Amino acid sequence: MFKNPGTKWPIIIGLSIVGVIGACVWTIKVALNNPVELSNYGMQGYHDYDANANEIINAKIAFDQNYTIEFLTPQITEKGSILEYKVSDKSGNAVNDAKVEIILTRPDLKEFDMNLSNPSVTEGKYTFTPVDLPKAGRWDIMAKVSVGTLQRYYNLKADTRNPITSEF
Repeated sequence: MFKNPGTKWPIIIGLSIVGVIGACVWTIKVALNNPVELSNYGMQGYHDYDANANEIINAKIAFDQNYTIEFLTPQITEKGSILEYKVSDKSGNAVNDAKVEIILTRPDLKEFDMNLSNPSVTEGKYTFTPVDLPKAGRWDIMAKVSVGTLQRYYNLKADTRNPITSEF
C-alpha cells in the first residue's frame, strides 16, 4: 500500500488530527449532557458560603451557646415523611418563636429540591407537613434555624433505606 515511505506520515498525522478533534467534540457533548451541579451547602451558593465562612461559623458557635436543636424524625421514607425539629434553650425550655426553613435535596442534583417552611409549632416542636419524596435513596436535609438575631445551619444526611441520620 505505501511503497514510498514518505507518503504514510502525512496520512498518519492527518488521521491523528481528526482523532483529536473527534475526541474534543465527544468530550464537549458529554459535558453538555451531564452538567455539573453547584453546591448549595448552607442553603446558599458556594461562593457566598466561602466568602462568609467565618461569620457562619461564629454564628453557629453563638447559637449553640444559647440553644439546642434536635432532629426528631426517626427515619425519612419515600411516602409521607414528617420532618420534625425541637428547638430549646440551654435550660431545656421550649423555644416557640424560632424560624425554621428546610430544603430537602439530593446530593447529586437539584432537580428534586423541595423547600419547606411554615411548620406548626407546639412546645418547641416544629413539625412540617408530610412530604412524598420523588426518589428513594440518599437525601440532604438542610435547615436554617433563626431565633432573634442568632441563626444556625443544621445539615443532615439521611437515606430512605437506612434509619441512621447524621449531621454534616
